[in-house]
Amino acid sequence: MSNSMAEYLQQDMECEGLLECFHGLKQLDKECFMGLVESEEPLTIDELAERVDRERSTAYRSVQRLLQAGFIQKEQVNYDQGGYYHVYRPTNPEKIADNMQRMLNDWYAKMGQLIQEFEDKYVAVEESVPVQN
Repeated sequence: MSNSMAEYLQQDMECEGLLECFHGLKQLDKECFMGLVESEEPLTIDELAERVDRERSTAYRSVQRLLQAGFIQKEQVNYDQGGYYHVYRPTNPEKIADNMQRMLNDWYAKMGQLIQEFEDKYVAVEESVPVQN
């Protein structure tokens, strides 16, 4: 069950909490992201799965969520004799932060619109109710 905004504002939150708050990412997603951030080189799914001590398929699902959220990038590496494999690296943190800022601005504008609609609706109701003495 999700928390109310009042509850979120009362919580102590760390920057990693933004991954969950903005994108609904899970603990494993955060671990995979940190594994990629801490690696000096891009990692394959197998390498990342080993790093976070999970099955390959579990790590793959987490990587897909991170890709969709824009937190990591996929690159193709070609073998000399033909064929290829993929490696993953974190997206530039400034790009991630810019994206979260845009999402926050969009959310803020939407909430402002909903608050205005609330005010318009209930002020209109209040003004139409006759005052009784």
